[in-house]
Amino acid sequence: MSFTELAWSIFNKSISDYHITDHVDAAEPNPYENASLERLLYAKNWIDTVQWHLEDIIRDENIDPSEALQLKRRIDKSNQQRTDLVEFIDSWFYQRYSSITPNAAAKINTETPAWAVDRLSILALKVYHMNLEANRESASEEHRSNCQSKLNVLLEQKEDLCNAIDQLLDDIENGNVKMKVYKQMKMYNDENLNPILYHKMSK
Repeated sequence: MSFTELAWSIFNKSISDYHITDHVDAAEPNPYENASLERLLYAKNWIDTVQWHLEDIIRDENIDPSEALQLKRRIDKSNQQRTDLVEFIDSWFYQRYSSITPNAAAKINTETPAWAVDRLSILALKVYHMNLEANRESASEEHRSNCQSKLNVLLEQKEDLCNAIDQLLDDIENGNVKMKVYKQMKMYNDENLNPILYHKMSK
């Protein structure tokens, strides 16, 4: 089994587990061993899945403004957790390939393995929900047909992305690409870097 085959199966397990309760406050039932890559991948997708549904909820035109603000704050926190976990997964890959000496002509990829995995996790959610729409009995035939066409594109994107990720990992392992960990350095949640927050603190 390739890395992306493993990741895709874990992402779909997470999505399936979430939809048992289909509730944003459900506890994460991560079944994998502590410190394992599998556990990290499951946790990553669980964050994405919960946030997917938070984004749905906040778009309700009749939502109470105070509830919307609370949800926006929760989504911001979720985004920070997502970023932190992606960087942690990149550190996992960095440790795995730390003994490999890159070739003299080794390149640096514009996207790290974990940020590519982040895209794959979101893509798994898109495929899951587009498949639901393509088969929703209450929808019109035109709607289902349009969604099936979109689903076909998403599945093609999945194949391309999986191939690209597996190739990137092969290139790192063979010394053809240098493995580096990049930090997002998000500023909006930091009381020392967001001027709105640190001006408020100084008053």
